[in-house]
Amino acid sequence: MTSLAKQDAQHGDFRQHLPGLNTPRFQAIAQNDAHGHAKELTEKQAPPWLYGLYQHWMKLLQEPFKGITNDGIIRTNLFQPRDEGVPIVPIVASAQAILSQLTPSQAASTLFHIDSPEWRTWSNPEFLLSDKGIRLDSPSVSPALRSSVLSLLEETLSPEGYAKALGAMRINHFLGTLVNAEKVMNEFSYNFCFFGTPSVEAPWGFAFYGHHLCLSAFLYKTQMVISPWFTGAEPNVIDEGPYEGTRILHEEERLGLSLMQSLDDEKKGKARVYEQMKDPAMPKGRWNHDDQRHLCGAYRDNRVVPYEGILVSTLSPSQQDLVIGILQQYLLYLPLRSRELKLQDARGWFEETYFCWIGGCGDDDAFYYRIQSPVILVEFDHHSGVFLTNETPAKFHVHTLLRTPNAGDYGTVLRRVVNGAVDQGYVWGG
Repeated sequence: MTSLAKQDAQHGDFRQHLPGLNTPRFQAIAQNDAHGHAKELTEKQAPPWLYGLYQHWMKLLQEPFKGITNDGIIRTNLFQPRDEGVPIVPIVASAQAILSQLTPSQAASTLFHIDSPEWRTWSNPEFLLSDKGIRLDSPSVSPALRSSVLSLLEETLSPEGYAKALGAMRINHFLGTLVNAEKVMNEFSYNFCFFGTPSVEAPWGFAFYGHHLCLSAFLYKTQMVISPWFTGAEPNVIDEGPYEGTRILHEEERLGLSLMQSLDDEKKGKARVYEQMKDPAMPKGRWNHDDQRHLCGAYRDNRVVPYEGILVSTLSPSQQDLVIGILQQYLLYLPLRSRELKLQDARGWFEETYFCWIGGCGDDDAFYYRIQSPVILVEFDHHSGVFLTNETPAKFHVHTLLRTPNAGDYGTVLRRVVNGAVDQGYVWGG
């Protein structure tokens, strides 16, 4: 297993890959705010690969939501309402503090029906492609309103989950300073909106999304779902400035590598589905320019992801504990009791939980892994540069995500179960 000192050195290597800023791309982003930068894509169709992806996303959005599956068939009776000990009263109070500060025009773009398809319109790139809600770095958002949104995040997430989210936001700002793009990528370049009306009794939720941090939170009484979420970092460490020492996603990296390295050769062979990060044996579409090896990113709400790799139930008890350690990191955003219950759910499905790997498993190797069961799917991927210049995947650029298969994302299946709790507003009584 790689040492912490070696891991630190690998993450700090990003300084060797800083781009020149005199190119048209970086000159344009330096001059634009988020809205102007988005027009570079939607009107000028630059870069063309991302414009093509954006068009494909819009087609995917037209599909009715079904959910991630392993075989195209939704499994039922996996998720039910339950008491997870979520502190709903202070969370709702924080949400109401936001509502009290919204102007009429802000409210019109921030408040959505609980079943709105806008749940699905988050995305990770720095381009503002779904301009809904309030954007925290907008001049129209007062410091008090911005602080109230952050207070809601702090009340909703676990303390360590909130620290992770802040770390992602601060690293995004750090990247903005590295490439002279602070007007597009900064600590507050994130959008926020509500779904449903905040309530201690009825279902509701919110979305918080922007570059390298996208959170979809659903709440019903004392139960919570944070899924899907995306968290990334390029680089994944801040090495100067007021937040020097901030880093994220290193534990997910360390634990994943520890698990793979702990397997004997036979089990390694079963877990590894491709030897190379961009392997000639991959079928068309298994690697793509945007998500690279990820399968369940933005707008991939209905993707069929067949099981790959090795069954977790065939691993030793200590290796299964490593799987739980990995999943604990991916469930870190949740309050403790909610997290514990979802870890119990995950352990209960080890007979149908698969661990798969792409790439090498030496201390210096970049890699991808996925853990997948009927109740949870997580992905980890070392990426090549988007703003930095590394042409091959490096350990200082990381993408991670979590999905809840079988219609668990966005609390969808729970919303269907508790549908009677949603006020329909008008019912014909004749």
